[in-house]
Amino acid sequence: MNILFLLIPLAVALLALAVWAFLWAVRSGQFEDLEGEAYRILMDDDRPVAGTDPEGERKEKPAGGGPPAG
Repeated sequence: MNILFLLIPLAVALLALAVWAFLWAVRSGQFEDLEGEAYRILMDDDRPVAGTDPEGERKEKPAGGGPPAG
């Protein structure tokens, strides 16, 4: 029975923390664009990746420890 004197305030504090975290997320804009990130992965990026040739194959780095080509 004495454990209830610990568990009830602990549960209320945890609930208050969860409500605070939810309100912080809403106010900071976490739920503004729910679909934008999901569609962004489907968009084609036509810019070449650094370190690749025009055909999309990775260029081999020289085996020596020389300065990087620039």
